[in-house]
Amino acid sequence: QREFTQKKTFTSWINSILAKHTPPYVVSDLYTDIQQGHLLLDLLEVLSGQHLPREKGFNTFQCRSNIENALTFLKSRSLKLINIHVADIIEGKPSIVLGLIWTIIFHFHIEELARTLACTYNQPSPDCSSAVDSSPKASRSAKKSAKIKERWKMSATKALLLWAKEQCSLHGSAISVTDFKSSWRSGLAFLAIIQTLRPGLVDLEKAKARSNKENLKEAFRIAELELNIPRLLEPEDVDIVNPDEKSIMTYVAQFLQYSKNLPESEEDLQEKVREAMGWLAAQEKKLEKLLVETENETYYQKYKEMMSFMETFNQEKIPFLPVLSSKRGETELSGDQQQMREEWDKVISQINEWKVKLEQMLPSPLGSIEAWLQEVEHLQAEDLPDLQDPFKAMSVFREIIVIFKGLMDCFDSHLDTLQSFKNEDEKNMPLVLPEKLQEMKRRLFSNIRSTSPSTFLEYHYGLCSAIANEVKLKLNIWDMKYGAKESVESLLENW
Repeated sequence: QREFTQKKTFTSWINSILAKHTPPYVVSDLYTDIQQGHLLLDLLEVLSGQHLPREKGFNTFQCRSNIENALTFLKSRSLKLINIHVADIIEGKPSIVLGLIWTIIFHFHIEELARTLACTYNQPSPDCSSAVDSSPKASRSAKKSAKIKERWKMSATKALLLWAKEQCSLHGSAISVTDFKSSWRSGLAFLAIIQTLRPGLVDLEKAKARSNKENLKEAFRIAELELNIPRLLEPEDVDIVNPDEKSIMTYVAQFLQYSKNLPESEEDLQEKVREAMGWLAAQEKKLEKLLVETENETYYQKYKEMMSFMETFNQEKIPFLPVLSSKRGETELSGDQQQMREEWDKVISQINEWKVKLEQMLPSPLGSIEAWLQEVEHLQAEDLPDLQDPFKAMSVFREIIVIFKGLMDCFDSHLDTLQSFKNEDEKNMPLVLPEKLQEMKRRLFSNIRSTSPSTFLEYHYGLCSAIANEVKLKLNIWDMKYGAKESVESLLENW
């Protein structure tokens, strides 16, 4: 029963995510569809916003390669994949597939939401801290904030449970949430959360007199129609002695996601803009101070300081991402918001300049390898030219192929150099941080070696398509002009 519920819930969740993929993808059988690897890569690309390397075919080798790419990406995000192996996924083993999907749901959906929860209340957590000095004006809920300060510094599961508890507590003590199992069986907890998020949609007094199944059916119906929350569960999945905890957590997290997307008042928005401005100002000062303090340090120490700064920066920016990435157009932004965006662009520009200077300081021969890596990556990232003139397209593709082939001719020598690089100076001190060497090797193997064949194929496909279009164009012109088959064949042969 548990496995059946998880398969159904996880499949519905995946389909709600892949609806955003281009083109949309629909999973019919999770255990079968996951075996090719494309489903996993599509899912991870939508969730992460990153483009992942893949094999386009469906033979055994290509499917294995795609699954390996997906698992490698998850490991790069520091996810522990215990007893999850490629062979088990290719075989579609239920326990392994469900375990993998749950790991993805928990990391990309539940943990991310729980992290922003802590930030919303302006409290430090393992993944979110603020560089902004709070003022009475900046926090209108100081007492509430202090009261729950310690309670948010906990696991994502507990944070989500606490959020659900607080939504339900607004409707009296009769609706108690203590876990993600039997607490949800009556359906009242779901209805209470809906009532908190959208007052007026639910009559809780009437609900208390109804059966569990009726309440669950009503809650799922309202959530789907009014809140646009996908129906991941059915009443019979929850109205049992021991409902599946992971399935309920996955569904409840969608209500939290909905609450994060609710429109804010202008006052709340301006408050967050002020907090973001304070944080950006602090980052700018911190960056300037670091540049001065590390001016005479070795490359190793400079890079180490940059890594430390970026790790903290990336964690601290999380609570400000919603306001920094506002979809409003420039004409809709207030003066403070425009200034905030300018400050953000300025800080990012300073960070990028710092990175470029550090790359240029890499000890020989790593500096030339880094420059080569960037050139290849830039070429691979460029969109293929879409030229209407076939003859011009042929010329462009031939030029690209020559450039790319010339770059790839250096692959073996760069690989040998990187693998044999002795990372120590005359005093036996490291020249480069091991993390930097590992990053360069990863880019060489995962990003370039694994994708270069498909890149070559794309270039040659573009060239062949251009030649075919040119031939069709010539044939059409010559056929109209001369009419005779022999004349056209002669002209084509000469051309």
